[in-house]
Amino acid sequence: MPISSLSLSRRHLMGGVAATAASLPVVGMASKAFAVDLPDSTGSVDMAAVLKPGPLPEMALGEANAPVTIVEYMSMTCPHCAHFHTTTFEPIKQKYIDTGKVRFIVREFPFDPVATAAFMLARCNPQKPSELSDANTYFAMVSMLFKQQRAWAAPADGNVRAALLQNSKLAGFTQESFEACLTNQKLLDDVNATMKRGADEFKVNSTPTFLINGKHYSGDMSVEVMSALIDSLL
Repeated sequence: MPISSLSLSRRHLMGGVAATAASLPVVGMASKAFAVDLPDSTGSVDMAAVLKPGPLPEMALGEANAPVTIVEYMSMTCPHCAHFHTTTFEPIKQKYIDTGKVRFIVREFPFDPVATAAFMLARCNPQKPSELSDANTYFAMVSMLFKQQRAWAAPADGNVRAALLQNSKLAGFTQESFEACLTNQKLLDDVNATMKRGADEFKVNSTPTFLINGKHYSGDMSVEVMSALIDSLL
């Protein structure tokens, strides 16, 4: 899908909004784990260029000087992204991000107006929608929305806007702050620009895409696979 077709106007936005983990075997009395194959890289990337400031403040967790840096481009309506964040992300956070080994950055790559709206809501401070949220608030909102993805992205009655509003209220939004956030033209433009930069400069064309210490990886990863990849870089 060409990027030009993904650039979203406020009109489009407001209109659009109306690898299984297995237990490691034990051999005899000894616990003996089989090696996990590392994922194939889909190319190289200049991490110095990747980490230059973009149109939006970075949503990052972990130490700035961590030996491993992971940048994930994702879409909020992507089921593979939801699977990664509901099954893999928290164990990786506990094992590597919270211990100073990994810095993890999320960047917006929405493929549709609904995903764009969800990202904008994650970026907004629910109490002061004219201000942006901090990283902890952003990741908490992303986590909540991914866990409820089917409920708001494809509700049974087809009313995506109402479903997204209902879920946003769980994060402290009101009707007024919800509307104010989704009509923030600068924020909309910056989310679009973040996506365009990822496509133009770093060849992102699917989600999730991970840029890890100079390598480009496409697709969901299990806890075991991402752990093995991180361990290989430590």
